[in-house]
Amino acid sequence: MDLKLSHCFVIVHDIDLALAFYRDVLELDVHTDVTLDDYRWVTLSPKTQPDVEIGLMDPRVGPVAPDADALLALAAKGALNALIFSTHDVDADFDKIRAAGADVLQEPADQPYGVRDCAFRDPSGNMIRLSEPRA
Repeated sequence: MDLKLSHCFVIVHDIDLALAFYRDVLELDVHTDVTLDDYRWVTLSPKTQPDVEIGLMDPRVGPVAPDADALLALAAKGALNALIFSTHDVDADFDKIRAAGADVLQEPADQPYGVRDCAFRDPSGNMIRLSEPRA
């Protein structure tokens, strides 16, 4: 097999609020923003990975709607899967994200597994980590 990641999804409670965070604070590029009936399809991509799309998913619309309240509650607790971004300057990126008002979970710290990383929450509560390889 020759598999390549193309999409992943993040549960959000407010697409516009999440879009502003991922676009303006994390500086991801908007790849798609279209409305299909009552469903809004919004994806963003890191500038260096335009072929990887992160979808902002409102669970109140679509096949998981019956479980939307439970999914939103888990997202708010940070209990769903995290997004981890690699960076070349975790400290500078952390300072910018903190200055934008993000909820900080962990300030930059050297980890025993070879990275310096930090963690914060997006507006829906999802954990976002930034990771920089240590020399």
